[in-house]
Formats: sequence, C-alpha cells, structure tokens
Amino acid sequence: MTRVLIVDDHPVFRDGLAGLLATLPEVEIVGSAGTAEEALTALRENAPDIVLMDINLPGASGVEAARRAAQVAPATAVLVVTMVDDDDSVFAALAAGARGYILKGASAGEITAALRTVAAGGAVFGPGIASRLLARTPTRPSGQAPPAQDDLTAREREVLDLLADGASNRQIARSLGVSLKTVQNHVSRILDKLQAADRTQAALRARGITPPPH
Repeated sequence: MTRVLIVDDHPVFRDGLAGLLATLPEVEIVGSAGTAEEALTALRENAPDIVLMDINLPGASGVEAARRAAQVAPATAVLVVTMVDDDDSVFAALAAGARGYILKGASAGEITAALRTVAAGGAVFGPGIASRLLARTPTRPSGQAPPAQDDLTAREREVLDLLADGASNRQIARSLGVSLKTVQNHVSRILDKLQAADRTQAALRARGITPPPH
C-alpha cells in the first residue's frame, strides 16, 4: 500500500485529486495540507511514502517544503503537481529533491502513472518537461558522452538512459532482461560514479545537465 499526502492550497483541487487516488486500490490517502508548514506537520505525523506537492503555496513555497521534507523524511518521495511550468521552478524543485514534476493539466491517467512510477522508485518528468530538459542540454559532438559519464560501462549507460526516461528498477530489469538485484547494483555504481545524490540528479546528468547540489 502506497501512503500519499496531498499538498495544495486549493481545496477543490485537493478534493478532486483525493477522489482520483481513491479509485486506486494500492493507494491510501493519509492526509492533506494547504501550506508548507501544515505539510511538514502532516509529514511527521503520518509518514507518507509520497507527497503530491504544489509549488504555489501561501508562505513558504512548495520548493522550500520539498527541500525541508527531504531533510526531515528522506524516505518520502515528493512528486510536484502544479500549474507552474517555468524552467527555473522545474530545476529548483528537482534540485530540492523532488522525484518528479508534472502539470495539473495532465490527464488522470498521466497523474496516476506518475504516482505509480515514483512509488516504484522511478523519476517522472511530465509531458513537455522532459523535452525542455533536453532543450537545455549543452550541445556536444555526435556520439560523445557527457564528461560525467566517461567512466560508465556500456551496460551502465543503458541503465542510465532508462533511468533518465523515468523507468523504475523493475522496469529496467524487464527491459534489459536482468535481475532486479543486478539493476540495483548498476544504479548504485552509477550514482557513485556520477557523484549524484539520487536518481533525479543522475537523470539530469544523463541529459548533460548538472543540477545544483541539494
């Protein structure tokens, strides 16, 4: 069962999202909040697996809430669900530790798929977000890997490419025809070699983008 906390300052959207998630048998909604402070209190009290976080909150922003959530509950994943789609907000949220970023205009299917991907350990960039990350990738000669990837083996590059597409460890294992444990070992070595704090940073580095440190 995936325990979910919903953070949004609009009650109507909160209720709508809760109604959508209530249709998923594997999801348990453990609380909701309208501010960053309420979110952090609920985080401590309810220990959710995933926080669905808006960016525009009264007082401290959702980015700041994500940063503080990563400090007080590092095992909890933050998935940003917001109307804000400017590049600075996307990068700030990912640098703050968010596992993914999708827009409120996404379909119900896209939102539930994103939630399941994050729950499985993957990273999510919603429609339009991934292409904009790629658009900001520095131009390199064809076939030349980013400098940070020079030490990766061919199989580690394959794993990293799938990771950057938002695939979970289980999805990567199925795609490559290897065991889950093998994928976990590859991911661990990739994070070490890229000096990435988590899968999101590794995904950004796979696209030639060096995110700010957490």
